[in-house]
Amino acid sequence: MSDTTSSRAGSGAPFGADRWLRFGRESHGDDGGLAYEWVLGRNCSMRPRHLMLVLALLGALPLAIGLVFSTHGATLVLPFASVELLALGTALLVYARHAADSERIALSVQRLTVEHTNGAHVERVTLRPAWARVEPERDDRSLIELSSLGQRVAVGRFVRPELRAQLASELRVALARCAG
Repeated sequence: MSDTTSSRAGSGAPFGADRWLRFGRESHGDDGGLAYEWVLGRNCSMRPRHLMLVLALLGALPLAIGLVFSTHGATLVLPFASVELLALGTALLVYARHAADSERIALSVQRLTVEHTNGAHVERVTLRPAWARVEPERDDRSLIELSSLGQRVAVGRFVRPELRAQLASELRVALARCAG
């Protein structure tokens, strides 16, 4: 599964060309201050709902063939068709569990919130933007580390390694604009 990115930026946003998955946008928060949001997620070729439709179509044919052969005396065809359908269903569940994995970075004057969704588990870290620092962990192709007052969180899992430096730059610019 390839992790790629695209974006939409609001007017006056510090963002470059369309890059980040789903969107990176600038808006005005409830208090009238600047607010930024990045939603980074997997580039899934099929949504789970569409994959379920494909599974139903792929499963219907072997089951129909199994029923026809079963009525003509070949009783073992139907159980094997059922095992095939069970294997396809298991693959769908494994795929669907992580198809919606994402990272959401929300920045306002009061807080910098990072939500990492992995399957059914959601991890949320809130940092103070006035003290926040943005840096790659090892080099420009590593995950981006956000830190503030002793708290650290790594972001950029769903951004291609060659684009992480640009995301880090956009985060720095947005932090500076919220602080100033």
